[in-house]
Amino acid sequence: MQNYSSWVPDLFDAYDLSSATELWQHAAMKTFTLLITILFATVIATSLFAQTPATSPPAAATLSAAQPASATGQPPNPQEMMKQMMEMSKLNENHKLLADMNGSWNYTIKMWMNPDPNAQPQQSKGTASRKSIMDGRYFIMDVSGKMQMPGEDGKLKDMQFKGMGLEGYDNVKQKFVASWIDNMGTGIQFSEGTYDPATKTLTYTGVIEMMPGMRTPVREALKVTDKDHMTLEWYETRGGQEKKTMEINYTRAGKK
Repeated sequence: MQNYSSWVPDLFDAYDLSSATELWQHAAMKTFTLLITILFATVIATSLFAQTPATSPPAAATLSAAQPASATGQPPNPQEMMKQMMEMSKLNENHKLLADMNGSWNYTIKMWMNPDPNAQPQQSKGTASRKSIMDGRYFIMDVSGKMQMPGEDGKLKDMQFKGMGLEGYDNVKQKFVASWIDNMGTGIQFSEGTYDPATKTLTYTGVIEMMPGMRTPVREALKVTDKDHMTLEWYETRGGQEKKTMEINYTRAGKK
């Protein structure tokens, strides 16, 4: 999130103004202050709407009260809006599910980058650290390791890899949401997902664009084997066919 700052230069002290002009400026400043107050209130309301957690997953029920107002063109009840926003800001079992994965991890990764289906995958190792932020509403994962990537001469060489993921559960969308950045590109990957308690698997879907115009649908399946082990499988769809191109096995640090 970015922090914005603004400044308003004090132009009024630079001149010796007549009383009429001073009165005009006083009124202008009051108008300006009112506009700033309204803008600040709008920003706060927008920020609250953007929050994504809640204790009541059935968001449709809580939001239904506001729907008739919009359908009739009448302004929504401010008290009801605030009540709904506060409800949407609460944490639930989905946030706890993500919190259970907090901690330090070691991982091994396999990548199938060779178009030859019989080629062995490239393998490497690294570490990952997950932690909660914003009172448990979101979760950051920092990843570092080494992997072999083609250099400018086309030959494979070891490269230091760093990545960062941000996850959460959006109570408005009723979906898990995530983003990813790393030092191998300049874009931000966004994805949305669901959880299957029967298989203990989080499934995210999104689209990556490694080269201009080359949009590739991707699917991530993160299976939580137990509290100390989890496996991520990464699939890409090319030419209408989905293929697994990466597998990461995580083990909690200090465990086997």
